[in-house]
Amino acid sequence: MRTPVCFLILICLFACHKQRSPVPVVFEPDFQKGLALLHVKNDSAFYYFNQVVSHSDDSLQIAMAYNSMASIQSDEGDYFGSQENLLKSLHFLHEKRKEDSTCLSSDYNELGMTSSSLKNYAAAVDYYDRALAFATHDGAKLIYLNNKALAYQKIKEFAKAIIIFDSLLNKNDTNRRSYARVLSNRARTKWLQNSNYLAASELWTALQIRTEEQDLWGQNASYSHLSDYYARTRPDSALIYAHRMYNIAIRLNSPDDQLEALQKLILLDSPLNNQQYFARYQSLNDSLQTARNNSKNQFALIRYDAEKNKLENMQLQKENADKQLQIFQQRMMIYGGLTLAFFGLASSYFWFRKRKQKIIQEEKLKHSKKVHDVVAGDIYSLMTETEHNGMMEKDVLLDRLDDIYNKSRDISYEQSHKTKVPYHEEIAGLLGIFKSETIGVVTIGNNYELWEMSSDTTRSELKYIIRELMVNMKKHSAATTVIFNFEKTTNCINITYTDNGVGLASEIKQGNGLRNTVSRINAIGGVINFDMAVEKGTKVLISFPI
Repeated sequence: MRTPVCFLILICLFACHKQRSPVPVVFEPDFQKGLALLHVKNDSAFYYFNQVVSHSDDSLQIAMAYNSMASIQSDEGDYFGSQENLLKSLHFLHEKRKEDSTCLSSDYNELGMTSSSLKNYAAAVDYYDRALAFATHDGAKLIYLNNKALAYQKIKEFAKAIIIFDSLLNKNDTNRRSYARVLSNRARTKWLQNSNYLAASELWTALQIRTEEQDLWGQNASYSHLSDYYARTRPDSALIYAHRMYNIAIRLNSPDDQLEALQKLILLDSPLNNQQYFARYQSLNDSLQTARNNSKNQFALIRYDAEKNKLENMQLQKENADKQLQIFQQRMMIYGGLTLAFFGLASSYFWFRKRKQKIIQEEKLKHSKKVHDVVAGDIYSLMTETEHNGMMEKDVLLDRLDDIYNKSRDISYEQSHKTKVPYHEEIAGLLGIFKSETIGVVTIGNNYELWEMSSDTTRSELKYIIRELMVNMKKHSAATTVIFNFEKTTNCINITYTDNGVGLASEIKQGNGLRNTVSRINAIGGVINFDMAVEKGTKVLISFPI
């Protein structure tokens, strides 16, 4: 559930079961703007934090900006994007530098929370241990321990979780909100460990403290715990607490908690009321997923625009450097260096030219053999068949010619295998071919871990599929922005292609190129859907098993 975060000097405001770690205030102007807009207008906050990482020379400020961007992405459900920025943040920090300790502990705590959100609880425990190793503030240590205990609870290592909760209860006497949180979490853990455990008294005590403290996030968690506790023994009471949780979640504007409460209501209330709960759940879930997908795309576009501006600045710097180099070369000519430079450049030029010609000749021989073996044979077969069978139907002839064309194009696209390039870099290079001054290509989630378990056959076919989508985009869509979103689930990889072009016309959709794309995805056991419901542009959904 979403929790408001307020960065102060070594102090943070905590609520419910998801807590942020403290990050020190810095005085970078763009960072302060981002901080002021955090959880008020997250896309603008993300923009200003991205400005910090693009222009600042202070490694600690850059690391904290990446940390803040990751926090925003995590709240919006972009867990892989959050992890990517957290790893970038760690790159700018040094474990032995004291002033980096707070940001290091915050990064590792965030990695623990995103791992928990992705149900990788074992990894989360390891990250919380690292966060504790760098924590310098007692309040932060209590939060990391609570998060670690909850991770143990999720993997049903209840005894370890209870030991941590017991130690925290003795440290939280002066902080009523923290005490109530730990008390409620411990009672729930003991009940999960032993269904006969009488947790009601502790759960009610925690709720009473949270009510007195006007802790709405805490009340929300207490109602959830009480509803689960009474679900089997006193379903009427469980229903009451589920209603209260739903009302609190609405006040907090927390869609995730509203969905959780609606799930409880569907299970506990009478069948007559289930239809309205289910309709509300479905509508809210669809809206939430749409909003999160839009946020992911917005974050990607912000980063794309920043990178584009950065590249333009680098180009200007390069042009200035080239001018300075020209001046330097002219001076070298004056002082007698022209002769040495000329012979050196001439020797290098002829050597590279000879080497390039040799490589080109070898490639020509290789492709000539490929064309002879693959294409010429098919053409000869087609000629023979036409000669012996008389007139051939136009559609059959076109299909045969299209097949030969695709084989010849595959040969022209064949990549060199002289070097072993990681597959995610191959994909990035393939997409990079289509980037231009008028076409921007953004990738999300394309990393080494995504493709680690995929087979060589799947990788080979997928490159053709992605290339076909990009070829059709360039030929037909008039798009200026293309986004590829790669996501990995337990058993499959999902790819979402979107562009802002004119859309996918029906005649293009039925063409041979995209028909071959469908055949390729079917060959690796996957599916491809062309979303014709989008108002503008093209959206293609691809999914295939690992």
